[in-house]
Amino acid sequence: MDAHQARLLLVDDEVAHLKTLERLFLKEGYQVATATGGQEALDLLREQRFELVLTDLMMPDIDGMDLLKLVQALQPQAEVILMTAFGTVERAVQGMKEGAYDFVPKPIKRATILKAVRQALERQALVEENRELKARLADLEEERSVVGQAALMREAVDRVRQVAPSDATVLITGESGTGKELFARMIGRLSQRADKPFVAINCAALPESILESELFGYEKGAFTGATQRKIGRFEAADGGTLFLDEIGELSPQVQVKLLRVLQEGTFERLGSNTPTRVDVRVVAATHKDLEAELREGTFREDLYYRLNVIDIKIPPLRHRIEDVPLLSEHFLRRYNEKNRRQIAGFTAEALQAMEAYHWPGNVRELENVVERAVVLDRDERIDVDDLPAQLVERPAESRHITIPLGTSLEEIEKRVLHETLKMTQGDKKLAAKLLGIATRTIYRKL
Repeated sequence: MDAHQARLLLVDDEVAHLKTLERLFLKEGYQVATATGGQEALDLLREQRFELVLTDLMMPDIDGMDLLKLVQALQPQAEVILMTAFGTVERAVQGMKEGAYDFVPKPIKRATILKAVRQALERQALVEENRELKARLADLEEERSVVGQAALMREAVDRVRQVAPSDATVLITGESGTGKELFARMIGRLSQRADKPFVAINCAALPESILESELFGYEKGAFTGATQRKIGRFEAADGGTLFLDEIGELSPQVQVKLLRVLQEGTFERLGSNTPTRVDVRVVAATHKDLEAELREGTFREDLYYRLNVIDIKIPPLRHRIEDVPLLSEHFLRRYNEKNRRQIAGFTAEALQAMEAYHWPGNVRELENVVERAVVLDRDERIDVDDLPAQLVERPAESRHITIPLGTSLEEIEKRVLHETLKMTQGDKKLAAKLLGIATRTIYRKL
């Protein structure tokens, strides 16, 4: 670490010795703070960040061993070097066993103390570099877990990367099993709140009465059985990200309270009239058509627009069928490891059957199919016989059209357009993406 960036805390109750050390390290270019005792050092540790603490072992109020423990609690990244007199070497060695980087005997030699400090800071830099590398690998692993090369999938991932650093509320939509929570966690990992809590709750999994108390918490005595105060998911996620899955299942009462949190950043626990303020980024998800819910009056319009600041649409697997081989290999590696198997891959016939299937359960269904095949397979490769009956027996939805030679270009264009719309179930925007044209072009041609 650059000496000009490293901040040292020097602690010694011998004022003359402390001044000598201060002059030495200032001359070497370090930033230095001093304390004449353990209590003064503790106050500084609470106020400032240090890379290294150099402390005398024997002090009257808080000795070096106790200060070592306090540094480990308050600033675990900081290295500690103990200064010891001849009669306390044994205690200094014990200090190293408990986490001190090194000890130096008194009287202090200039070369010895400078070398010890330099090596401690080099070690700290390596530890920090390793920590950052692990964090980057974790981010990469999180991104790799969103598997897919289809254009619609790449578009969704790019949108996540674009919006994640902001604090904007995000609404993720997609059919069940498409991986909405995976995208929500990716937003959390790539956001400025990555080191803060990521809290998830499935709004469809809990009855209304329980869901409200889970979200907002309750006070002791708020209802029968409330024997003590409990914080809700909003408080648990303070400073971080709250993922509300299946947001379309919220009752009107809970919708009102959620709207208030999004507007004002405050809510009241059940049984309390005192507002609680939180700083939470909300990511919501649903498989429902919330615009249809608006028309039917089952979902509040003001809440919808609060949630839908940024929208991310996750395509169903049948609209990115080219990702089936990639996803299948991804799940094969996962369940090979989980079940201690060594299956090499899939036969061409198995992949053909999987690519022809319409996957109503989306990626979750594909994962279950691969796990089942890994468990039941008797050979080195997964074949058609290892797949569930519905994949093999169900007539495949054709993704090809046959056009006789001599057909006019106008007729070819018409056939391709109508078959693409048929495959996308009338979704003109999706059809335009698949054909590489503008949506308005489809309307014009129709």
